[in-house]
Amino acid sequence: MFCVHCGEKVNGDGKFCTGCGSERVQPVFKSVYAGEMNSYAAGIEEQPAKSVPDQVKGTLLQATERINAMVGEQGTIEVNLKDVFSSVFKKHEKEEGELLFIAGTSLTTPNESEISASWPKPWLFSRIFLMLVFAYILLYVCVFEFQNSNAIPGLILVGSFAVPFSLLIFFWEMNAPRNISIYETAKMFFIGGTASLVLTLILYSIFPVYHSIYGLDYTGATVVGIVEEVGKLAVIIYFIKKLNPKFILNGLLIGATVGAGFAAFESAGYVFNALGYETDAMLSTIFLRAWTAIGTHIVWSAIAGAALVYVKGDHALITDHVLNVNFLKLFVISVILHAVWDMPIHTGEYFYLLSFVLIGVAWLFIFTFINAGLKQIGRLNVNE
Repeated sequence: MFCVHCGEKVNGDGKFCTGCGSERVQPVFKSVYAGEMNSYAAGIEEQPAKSVPDQVKGTLLQATERINAMVGEQGTIEVNLKDVFSSVFKKHEKEEGELLFIAGTSLTTPNESEISASWPKPWLFSRIFLMLVFAYILLYVCVFEFQNSNAIPGLILVGSFAVPFSLLIFFWEMNAPRNISIYETAKMFFIGGTASLVLTLILYSIFPVYHSIYGLDYTGATVVGIVEEVGKLAVIIYFIKKLNPKFILNGLLIGATVGAGFAAFESAGYVFNALGYETDAMLSTIFLRAWTAIGTHIVWSAIAGAALVYVKGDHALITDHVLNVNFLKLFVISVILHAVWDMPIHTGEYFYLLSFVLIGVAWLFIFTFINAGLKQIGRLNVNE
């Protein structure tokens, strides 16, 4: 079968054409011998041109279909973000948060048959973020209104941790199996984050990267992407081997947690160094590292963690899983996203356009993995 819009050959499973991203309304056949449209196709009226939003949506759905295939699923995914984040804007009692925080213990982890396969509706992460923002504002007042330099370390710490830790809570809430406690998550955040920094520095001592006054060149950016993702992966492997999870959502959480720890401590270092120039540089670095944290280390590592658990499945983690071609394909995505992020690619007046694109691509993988993880739970419930 061939697409009515571009003539690209398509299979019978996808809803959207892999050539142009258009929705497949009707199939078109080509003659095997003449290579021309048959009479059936000739009778089809020309379809009206699609609007830009429809074209973008078609392209995104096409991308999710391809990513879905990489994690063993079929078809596209359509995520209603308004529904997923609907609980953020609702009022929640203190007891609801307390009940969430006791999840993952031996007494509160649900049986596998009781795990919901519907999309979670996280909200606690937003309250954590607002709490940290409020603390940051109070510390800002201490430093700049009362000229109290003793509050500067707190300002750096809270400013560097606000987004990574809040995003970590988001992934913890999205972990539908509810089988990893906040205590275990905090341990992976602090120990995993610092351990991955140490491993990265060891790798840098073997594969040094030289920075010019203009920053990294293309080779340096590639080395940084490989070194830092491998350093974090080593810690992710340790925790996956230790916890032996079988749910893709578990791998997503483990990877995101290690990445969040790495991002928070690294950002604190960048902000501290910026303080040596001037306070304005410190504040701009805090802000820059905060908003870019939504699409960098945390999501790159989440992709790696989810991919590794997807490949290992119910089995104990072994070297063959790390060398599995399906895992390596997905891990390379993290490395590429990281490397391109650091490359000296300029977009003119649209200075952060590349960053927005890379963040969007990373989150396409994240939501595809969440969808695959929920489908995994759904199949498990059916087999119970």
